[in-house]
Amino acid sequence: MPPPSGFDRSRRDFLLNVGALSLAFVPFMVRGADAPKKKVDPYIDAVFVDGEPPLPAEGSFTFAVLPDTQYYCEKFPDHFVAQTRWLVEQRERRRIAGVLHLGDITNRNTVPQWENARKALQVLMDAKMPMCLVPGNHDYGLGGGCADRTTMLSKYFPVAELSQAAHWKGNYDKEPDRSDNSWHFLEAAGRKFLVLCLEFGPRNDVLRWANTVVAAHPEREVILVTHAHIHHDDTRYDQKRYGKEQGGNPHAYFTKPYDDINDGQEVWEKLISRHENFILTLNGHVTSDGLGRIVTSTAKGHAVPQVLVNFQMKPNGGDGWLRLIEMRKDGTMQTYDYSPTRKQMNASKQNQFPIPWA
Repeated sequence: MPPPSGFDRSRRDFLLNVGALSLAFVPFMVRGADAPKKKVDPYIDAVFVDGEPPLPAEGSFTFAVLPDTQYYCEKFPDHFVAQTRWLVEQRERRRIAGVLHLGDITNRNTVPQWENARKALQVLMDAKMPMCLVPGNHDYGLGGGCADRTTMLSKYFPVAELSQAAHWKGNYDKEPDRSDNSWHFLEAAGRKFLVLCLEFGPRNDVLRWANTVVAAHPEREVILVTHAHIHHDDTRYDQKRYGKEQGGNPHAYFTKPYDDINDGQEVWEKLISRHENFILTLNGHVTSDGLGRIVTSTAKGHAVPQVLVNFQMKPNGGDGWLRLIEMRKDGTMQTYDYSPTRKQMNASKQNQFPIPWA
C-alpha cells in the first residue's frame, strides 16, 4: 500500500520501496541533519569509476541536470562549457530529451558572470537542444544577495528568444517579459512531459498560475524544476516546522515587501499535492553533501519522488559534475553522476541510485 497522505519516507524507506535493487544501498542511510559540520574531504565517500556512464537501454532516454553553476561562471567558466559541449556531443547516443538547470546560474548576478553563463548555454542553444532554466537566490539582487527579485536572467536569456524554441509553451502570465517562471513540453519514447520551472521561493500568484498550467494538462507527466525544495537532511524545506534548523530556507531571503514567499512544504501543499501527475521534483541550492531525496504521497496515494543534487562544494566550483537521469521503459528512473572534465563517474550509493515509478 502507498504511504498515507503527507507521509515523508526516509531515505532508507525510499530505497527499500524500490525493491531488491535497494538492498545494496542500505549503508547510504547514515546521513542527515546530524552529520558533522567540520570541513571534510569533499570526496570522502566517492566511488570513482573511470569512463562514461552506460548508454540508455533500448526504449530508454535521458534528462540531463545542471545544478548550481555559480562558481563556474565566477571562476571556472571552462568547466561549464565542457559540460554543455559534452551534452551536445552525447545527445543522440544517450537520447537526451532535455537539459534542466536548477538555478544559481551565476554567483553574484553580475555582467561578466552572466556573459560566462550565456557562452556556456549558447552551446545548447546553437544545437537547438531543449533547455529549461530557473533562477536561484544568487541570481537575484545586488551582488547575488537576494534582497529583491531583480535579476539579469531575462536580459541574457530573454523570453522573446527562449520562446522561439519548440518546447517552450509559456511563462508566468503576470510577467510576460520575465524568464523566471516558465513551462515546457518535452517528449521521448512515446512519453509526454510538462516541465514546470519555478522561481526561488515562488510567490503565491506564481503558484496560482502554476496550478492552472498543470490542471490544464492532466495527460502530461509533470517534472518540477526549482532552486530550493528539499534539504540535505531528506526533508522538505519547512520554515514553520524546522525554522533555522534548515539553513537556506527561501523565507530567510528577500526584504519587505518581498515577503510573498513559499518554501518546499508550502509548494507541496499549494501545488504538488493538488495534482496526480507530478512524477519528480528537482532542486539544487543546498550545500553540506548537496544530496537528498524523499518520496511523499498525495491524498489519493500518488507517490512523488523529490530529489536534491548540488556539486558546488567540490573543487574547481564543482569539478564538472552533472547528473544524468535515465528514464527507463518500465517507468523507473536511474541516476548517474558524471564529470566531463574528470572523465569519471561517481558510483557512490549517494550518487547512483534508482528512483521508483511515480
